[in-house]
Formats: sequence, structure tokens, C-alpha cells
Amino acid sequence: MIKKIILLMALSIPLSLSAQQFTRQDSLRGSITPERAWWDLQKYELAVQVFPETQKISGKNTVTFTALQKGKVLQIDLQPPMTIDRVLFEGKELDYTSEGNAHFLQLPSPIKKGKRAQCTIFFSGAPRVARRAPWDGGFTWETDSNGKPFIATANQGIGASIWWPNKDHPYDEPDEGVSMAITVPQELVAVGNGRLRKMSYTETTQTFEWEVVNPINNYGVNINVGDYVHFTETYEGEQGSLLMDYWVLRDNKEKAKDQFKQAPMMMEAFEHWFGPYPFYEDSFKLVEVPYLGMEHQSSVTYGNQYMNGYLGSDLSGTGWGMKFDFIIIHEAGHEWFANNITNSDVADMWLHEGFTAYSENLYLDYHFGKEASAAYVIGTRQRIANDRPIIGTYGVNKEGSSDMYYKGANILHTLRQLIEDDEKWRRMLRGLNKTFYHQTVSSEDVENYLSKQSGIDLTEFWQQYLRTTKIPTLEYQVNGDELKFRYTNIVDGFDMPVIVRLNGTETWIYPTSAWKTQPWKATIESVEVKEDFYVLPKPLK
Repeated sequence: MIKKIILLMALSIPLSLSAQQFTRQDSLRGSITPERAWWDLQKYELAVQVFPETQKISGKNTVTFTALQKGKVLQIDLQPPMTIDRVLFEGKELDYTSEGNAHFLQLPSPIKKGKRAQCTIFFSGAPRVARRAPWDGGFTWETDSNGKPFIATANQGIGASIWWPNKDHPYDEPDEGVSMAITVPQELVAVGNGRLRKMSYTETTQTFEWEVVNPINNYGVNINVGDYVHFTETYEGEQGSLLMDYWVLRDNKEKAKDQFKQAPMMMEAFEHWFGPYPFYEDSFKLVEVPYLGMEHQSSVTYGNQYMNGYLGSDLSGTGWGMKFDFIIIHEAGHEWFANNITNSDVADMWLHEGFTAYSENLYLDYHFGKEASAAYVIGTRQRIANDRPIIGTYGVNKEGSSDMYYKGANILHTLRQLIEDDEKWRRMLRGLNKTFYHQTVSSEDVENYLSKQSGIDLTEFWQQYLRTTKIPTLEYQVNGDELKFRYTNIVDGFDMPVIVRLNGTETWIYPTSAWKTQPWKATIESVEVKEDFYVLPKPLK
């Protein structure tokens, strides 16, 4: 999911914040600790053996890194009940201390700035079982209709360290990607991220070696095990031939061949709006799993039961949500927003979910037209709670409200109206993916980029919609041929223009917190605020 704009500051643990509402473990997980800040990830080389009968795993992870400054102690994260068995550095066993989920590897001597080094962490255990994947995270151990093991991982939120040791913070991704050697019983197939490079066998097992050559976020690394069959196609995209690779349970191959016809349709729409698929070298993959699905980079997992909508239902209530398979479209949209552009702190998770919820709208726009897409995204407003801001708390691994999905989508749909030029809007979205290609970014980075490219000062716009729960209320009153209006429930300085229909004719008005009056060419019989703007109209007598 990211390359990186690295924060080189060695942030201290925010103990005062921790004492108020968060624990030290939250800070160790969510901040760029001194033991993280001094070294830069280059590559993970992960080897894991999966034991379905005992629901255990064992393996090792070789971490290659470069010293950004002189340092001696590395923080590696691994959550119980998984355990670190031993750590090797330059062939010698390392001492380490542990504090909850954080483990501090003590190098024998400081590493100088610029030096490249690696250490190998051996680990084992019975990883946490996911009860409601993908929402709670962990391993899912199921069986298919033929009684064969059907296993998968999903760990967004709870973190990849729920099952393997790594630098579990989104700001830093391995520049050179990750290799994965997954060993399973001989009758099963293991699917990971990227491309399959090699297979090897023993009398009882087989090992599948996968490789990702692009930067990848930790939570996007996944293991999927089952009685898989696979089929492929080639998509001729903006950067040439792209391998579209599909792995499904044996009994579902024919259903998948029909349902997955939407995958190239998705690719066509999203390359149009967002620019080239960001991981041509690693292919695009859909992999069937025993849970709903997730956006694992180049290994999008799928469990929508081969139905359109969200498990057969329309999240917008408009009918347009039944025109596409929600998991194929939404989770693949994350390849651009989550995997290409990644939040550097989970407080800014709206960059993943808001833009990707909005991608559902743009998929409809491309294939079914602008009216369909607008109806869909406006229809999803019924799911907005406005319970808390959609930006969370920084430095403690704390996401904002789940409104990041559909409030986020409606914020972007509103911004599209302010741009007033769909080709310009498209260039902005494509430029966003080009400017922040394979990077970790903050919400502020994206806000500033869109403000600059739009030519509009969006400071109060972002403050209003991202950092408060206030929805601008447009109060208005008709006096003959005059419309009187103002905003309430807004932050200081909020002055977003909106389109209203006066007697069915569209016109812009420019509300602020002060009352304004706008004359019309005739007696005003009807007033409608255009629904594409996320505001609450309030007519006054």
C-alpha cells in the first residue's frame, strides 16, 4: 500500500495523552517511537507453515532495513498468543525485551547511518481466531462444502502483528516488497500476494513461493489456503498487458468465471478515473475466502457469494447498488486508495475508505452514467451517523468514525460540484495517484493537494466535514422575488457556495453565517437545494 514519505522525527510516547484516554500499548502501536524512527524498511522475507489440524502456524521473517541514523534497538511487533522463538542478527542470536505487543531487539553494537542490515525473527503459535472477519481480524479456519480446510487471514485495524512479526505501523513500507513462502498440506493450495514464483514438494507438504516487488502495507499481506483452482485473463491497460489472476474453490469455478467478468470492467473504469493500476509488476488477483473480503494488495479477497450488491442488498436503497458486485468494485478500488496511496497514521483512514466508497460512485458513472452515480452516492447518506469526526486521534492507532465511508464519499461528491469541470476533477484524481504514487501520506497532504489543484481555498471545507460532526444547515426564506439565506451549524469562515433551483432554474448562491439576499427575475414559487451538495436545507416561514 505505500511507498513512503518518512517522518524522521523520533516521536516520544505521548504519555499525557495515554494517561487521559489511551494506554501505553496504544502509543507503542500507534506512534513513531524512537525504536522505529531510526531505521527504514527495505524488504520482508516471510516463510510460514500452516497446520490446519491444530490451527497453528510457525515461521520466520527476515527483515532487511537501512539505518536512517545511528541506532541500536529495533521495535518489532507481535501480538500474543503468538511468540517469538528466537532472533538472529548476522548469524548470532539476539537478546530482546518485551513490553506487551512490542519487542525491542538489542543489536550487539550501533548501526551507522546508511548501513543496510537484516535480522531474522522466528515465531510460532496459535494465532488469534477471527470471529467476524474482516472486522475483528485474525485467522479464519473453516472447511469448504467438501470438508477440506478453507483458511484465510484478515487483519486491518488489529494489525498484521496478530500473526507475524513486523514493524506494525503504516508510515513505513518495505521499499522492495515482500516474498512469501507458504507451506501447507499437500492436497491444499496456498495463495499470497503478488506473483507465484515457485512451487516445491515433500511427501506430505507443498510450498508456494509468492513475491511482491512493490512497496506493500503490512495489513495487505495475506495467506489464503484451500482447495483452489485458478484461471486467468489478460487486460490491456494503460501500462500494457496486466495479468488478471483468479483463485476460487473448485466447485465455484463456473460461477466465478461469470461473476468475475466485472473485474476488467472495474479496471477500465478505475484506470479512467484514477490512472494506471499501480501494481502491474505484481498482477491483479481475486481470491475466494471464507469471509466477506478485503483489499489485500494484488491479492484482493472475495467472499460476496457471487452476487451483485453487498451480499445481495443495495447499500444505497436506489437500485443502482445492484448493478455491481460490491466486493469486486469496492475492494479493488482500494488498490488506488489504501494500497497505492496509504495513510501514514490510521487516524486518516478516511483516505482509504472515503475515496474507495466514492469509487463505487465513479464505477457507476463510467458504465451507467452521471445520474446513476449521483443517485447512488446520495442514497448512501442514509448510512451516515455523524457520531464523531471521521478523522481519528493521531499517534495511538485510533481510527475515526465509520462515517469515513459514506460521509467521505459524499464530501468528495460535493467537492466535484465545486470544481464544476468533470475533466478537471478526473485530472485531479489521476494526479493524486501520480503525485503520491506508492507513498504514505497524511490527510493534510491530500487536502492541500486538492485545494491547490482546484484553485479553491478549501481550508474551512475540510475542517467542517472531516474534523467536526456538523452538517452545514442552509436556512432560507422567500420574500416575493427575493431569496434570503444563511448557513448555521458551521465552523468559522465556512462559505461553500451551492446550487439552488428557483422555479426549476439552477443558480449559484454564496451563503455565509450572515444573512444574504438574492433577487430573482420573478416571484419565487419553489426552492430546491441541489442534492449533490451535502448540506441540510431548512426553509423558514
